Amino acid sequence: MRILTRYVLREFLIPLFYCLTGFVSIYVLFDLFGSFSRLAEADLAISDIALYFCGYFSPYVQYLVPAALLLATLYTMWSFCRHSEIVAMRASGVSFLAIVKPLLAVAIFCAAGVAWVNESFVPAKAQWASQLKTNKFDVASLARTDNIVLRNAVGGRTWNADALQDGRGSRLANVRVTVDRPNGGARLMNVTAPKAEFLDGEWWLTDAKVQHFDVRGQEAATPTPELDALPFRCFPEFDERPEDFLMQNRPWKFTSVRERFRYLENHPDLSAEVRRGCVYDAWALLLSPLACLVITLFAIPAGIASGRQSVFRGILGALGMFFAFYGVTLGLMVVANGGWVPPVVAAALPHILFLALGIPIIFGVAPGRGAAVRSRRSGLRFSIKTRLRLQPTLPRRLSLVAFNASPTLANPLSSLTALPVPPLDCLLPDVKVRCDLLRGNR
Repeated sequence: MRILTRYVLREFLIPLFYCLTGFVSIYVLFDLFGSFSRLAEADLAISDIALYFCGYFSPYVQYLVPAALLLATLYTMWSFCRHSEIVAMRASGVSFLAIVKPLLAVAIFCAAGVAWVNESFVPAKAQWASQLKTNKFDVASLARTDNIVLRNAVGGRTWNADALQDGRGSRLANVRVTVDRPNGGARLMNVTAPKAEFLDGEWWLTDAKVQHFDVRGQEAATPTPELDALPFRCFPEFDERPEDFLMQNRPWKFTSVRERFRYLENHPDLSAEVRRGCVYDAWALLLSPLACLVITLFAIPAGIASGRQSVFRGILGALGMFFAFYGVTLGLMVVANGGWVPPVVAAALPHILFLALGIPIIFGVAPGRGAAVRSRRSGLRFSIKTRLRLQPTLPRRLSLVAFNASPTLANPLSSLTALPVPPLDCLLPDVKVRCDLLRGNR
């Protein structure tokens, strides 16, 4: 990794860590005001308390991580511009994309982390934390979930279970399955069993009792008596997954993208209004990690503007774009629920629109290839057009290679090649350079 990349990463990750820690601390303190006494009475283990706060905090990660990226990017770019480090980097021949590439890489990494949290952590741990708080932090009461009802309209099956015996949905107690005939006909059969387990991708029922019915709905003789007599029987036609049972008692806001699309697939009989809302929620959750990249793209030029002109102008501009992004998102959600715009288009349009606006803005504020400065002592106007390279024998001095001077004096100097010069901040008083960056100390 290049020295410049490590430097930019360090300068960016430190404020990002402070912002995330501050947001988490504010949230924990706010929640402790209402639940500290009950937490103390419950006498939970430290691991359970940490898991509770992580689970209760996880649904808001998709909003807080972009906010932390916004503040960290603003501060980093403001600091670089405040000390003219971007000018020094550009004068050294470093492209503007190479300067901001570490920031964009961190934003993409954060987007992947947000996607993982939404898909894997929130469905299980957020619901667990919410139920734990509702049950006054009694962990033992969460080991069992009662009265599970699952309707699979596509397969024509209705499941009833007295209890869910584990947290994965793979073990059910006192199961009753009603299978209907295709095309909304009468019952085909009833299956009852004291225990059902999901093993190797299939449902196995213990001591299952199967009742068959004819087209008139009257009980008929079983066509497979040997199979029905087995004490431990597999039903490969039951294609329900354990996640389907978990989702029945899970609030919609805690469901994952995969669960939402599966719910839509298994419930084709939803009303048009409900289906529009569910489709929009599924796509919005799928695309929500892109907000990390979108917000970072707008924060970079805003930070440069705050360093060049006014701090408040850059910060207010970035905050305005931040709230405009989520305002457009909420507005399109209302429009999609009303049926005026397809839900998929409404979910994707804010990200596409603001990405299309943010990328040109970044390259519009990028400094040019040369850095023009004026020497107050000699009245010369120097145009640094090529790279500043470090001379190995001069660890504290810089050498200008192909340094062109266009003076306004009577006797112009044509060119100076490989001219050793003092440190840049002494020769060019208008450009302040951090020596630890340009000296290349390894």
